[in-house]
Amino acid sequence: MTAAARYGDPAAVLAVASDVLNLQLAHRSVRRFGPREVTDDELTALIAAAQSAPTSSNLQAWSVVAVRDPARKARLAGLAGNQAFVAQAPLFLVWVADLDRAHRLAARARREVAAADYLETTIIGFVDTALAAQNAVVAAASLGLGSVFVGAIRNRPAEVAAELKLPPHAVATFGLAVGTPDPTEQADIKPRLPQAAVLHREQYDAVAADAHIASYDRILSGYNARFGLSGNWSSRVLDRLRGPASMAGRHRLREILERLGLPSR
Repeated sequence: MTAAARYGDPAAVLAVASDVLNLQLAHRSVRRFGPREVTDDELTALIAAAQSAPTSSNLQAWSVVAVRDPARKARLAGLAGNQAFVAQAPLFLVWVADLDRAHRLAARARREVAAADYLETTIIGFVDTALAAQNAVVAAASLGLGSVFVGAIRNRPAEVAAELKLPPHAVATFGLAVGTPDPTEQADIKPRLPQAAVLHREQYDAVAADAHIASYDRILSGYNARFGLSGNWSSRVLDRLRGPASMAGRHRLREILERLGLPSR
C-alpha cells in the first residue's frame, strides 16, 4: 500500500519488501508534534545512525547541534522564516558542514589544509551532512518519531552561526525538527514523480522521462487540493526557481560562505 501512496497510483507495487523499505516509503514531513520530549537515549541513537552513514574519505566533515532550549528554538524559528513548528518541536537538530575540525587538526599538527578552501571540499561537507541527517530521519521513524527538514536555516546563515557559536569554516546546512507526530495534523504521504521520470537506463533520455510530468502534475494537484492547497509540481518548481527574489536571501550564500571561512574556490 505504501508504494501506491508514494506514487499516487493504486497500481504501484514493489516485488520486494523489508521493514526498512516500509519505513522509507511511508515517510512524510511532520510539522506538528506531541508534547513528549525526545529522550537523551533516543538522541544518542539518532546520532549513532547518522554516524553510520557513508562519508567521503572518512573525513566525517559534519557536526550537529541539538537544541532544546525554548528561547533558542524561538530565535532559530525567526531566522528560518518564522516557521512555528521549529519552536514547537521538542528537539531541533541543526546539521553543520564542518571543515573547522580539519583546520584545528592541521593547527595542532602544524600542517596545511589548503584543499579545504576549494569547492570540492565544501561539497563534501554538504554531502556528508545530508547523508548523515537522512540516516537519522530513518532511525527516528523506526523509533516512532516524526521529523521535517528545514532548509530555511540557510536564509540567514551568519546569524545562525552566531546563535550557535559555530567556529569558522563551518556552516549550518539545514535544520531537522524531531518529535512525536501529532495525530491530528492534516498531512499524508506526498506522491513523488513516477520512476520513469527519474530512472534512466544506460543513458539519459529527457524526452521519455519528461513525458510523465503531465500525469504527475495531475496527481499532485489532486493531493494538494485535499489539503486546501493549489497548484501542481511544475508550477511549484518554476515559482521556486524563478530568480533571486524567490530564494529568501539564499542567493547571497556564496558570499556568506566566504565570510564564514568556506571560500569554495
